[in-house]
Amino acid sequence: MKHHPSLLQRDQAALLIIDVQERLVTAMANGAGVEQAIGLLQQGLNLLQVPTLLTEQYPKGLGPTLASIRQAAGGAACIEKTTFSCCGEQSFWPALEALQRRQIIVTGMETHVCVLQTVLDLLQAGYQVHVPISATCSRSDANRDNALRRMEQAGAILTNVESVLFELLRAAGSAEFKAISRLIV
Repeated sequence: MKHHPSLLQRDQAALLIIDVQERLVTAMANGAGVEQAIGLLQQGLNLLQVPTLLTEQYPKGLGPTLASIRQAAGGAACIEKTTFSCCGEQSFWPALEALQRRQIIVTGMETHVCVLQTVLDLLQAGYQVHVPISATCSRSDANRDNALRRMEQAGAILTNVESVLFELLRAAGSAEFKAISRLIV
């Protein structure tokens, strides 16, 4: 059976976690909820062996990636940047291309700045972009919602953490399904 091209595929998917940093999370509307959503997503993707990239916006000023996210991401590459779009950082492209994936699951902070600009640039570069909305945030919900609308209008696929995980699973009955089901409950 041929699946719809917008469904995530394990051998094509990668997770991008943008700027989930110590000094940003406290300023965000629902920063703790986003930390939890990204952590859950990361745990499920680890079970499915989907690779991850992390970015940090000016870590000297904004601090490092939250310890919980860094731990869940294991040995994922972390790219420091000063550009808002990850795509504007020269070291980002080789790291992304090394994954050899065309579907990018984008999460992070702030939705209306770094996440938005990255999503638009990835779309322009020909990537299929999936944005689980509960895994993004801004200082204001209005800015986040506006950015999500812009992303969707540009061709990004707005989704949620559970849909991402179950699309990648494809079927029930496996040990992976049982492990991911336990994470979600």
